[in-house]
Amino acid sequence: MEEKVLIFGHKNPDTDSICSSIVREILDKKNGWNNTIATRLGKINKETQYVLDYLQIPAPKLIEKVEENQEVILIDHNEFNQSVEGIENAKILLVVDHHRIANFTTKEPLYYTAKPYGCTSTILYEEFKNSGHKIEKKEAILMASSIISDTLLLKSPTTTKHDIQALEELEKIARIDIKEYGLEMLKAGTNLDDFSEEELISLDAKTLQKENAKFVIAQVNTVSIEEVLKRQESIEKAISKKIQEEKLDVFVFAITDILNSNSEIIVLGDKKESIEKAFGKKLENNRMFLEGVVSRKKQLLPVIDKNI
Repeated sequence: MEEKVLIFGHKNPDTDSICSSIVREILDKKNGWNNTIATRLGKINKETQYVLDYLQIPAPKLIEKVEENQEVILIDHNEFNQSVEGIENAKILLVVDHHRIANFTTKEPLYYTAKPYGCTSTILYEEFKNSGHKIEKKEAILMASSIISDTLLLKSPTTTKHDIQALEELEKIARIDIKEYGLEMLKAGTNLDDFSEEELISLDAKTLQKENAKFVIAQVNTVSIEEVLKRQESIEKAISKKIQEEKLDVFVFAITDILNSNSEIIVLGDKKESIEKAFGKKLENNRMFLEGVVSRKKQLLPVIDKNI
């Protein structure tokens, strides 16, 4: 039996990572490449589960490591510290991503598609169009869900004209009201009550590495920042434990209000003063309010990375 090529997004997968992995497998099969399979590197979050339940499809298989020379396709990430255990020795055939390129090397040539769009699925949408394949309702909803998630219904500053155009056309194919569906999907991801603090800070966390610093930027979406802040003491204990376990220099936990497009960050670590420098504000009770900030990729990471 021919060994499968594994498709997966980053650790602590979000809707784009999961849905784009499924879409990539669908596109591969339409192109006659039948041995690829969508997988995942972590637990499905509530927002993504809403999409899977809506479509009545199962979550991709969970994998925790890959063997040497395992053929893989990376979706929605490229940095090895965000990928699966063993990725350094895997055979990467293809990357489809919309993030910066960092900490990434391969032993052999590969196909690499990177575009500064708001969402990986927007890139896949263009691949569908360019290949001439018909987009069915299922993959239209998967791609639309990814775009809604990554751009917060086109309100995020990461949104590009390509995302807007893709979502408009996908709405016609999916035959759903994107605003109504999208708001319900986003709201599904804001129910944080039954998560422990350890789970909360890991739901959508990305570890980033520089020569002089290792740091995490985690993010959760909510409709009430105040409700999440009621758990600040317990959240800080979980963050401190993570800092110690992973030898982190700083941990930034962003609580993002999807209705009003603002964030409050909780910051801990030896280099937390670098976060004050980055945003030109003082932390009060380890917290900082960032008006108009919703995007980790465009509004948090670049500023923090420059100053840490």
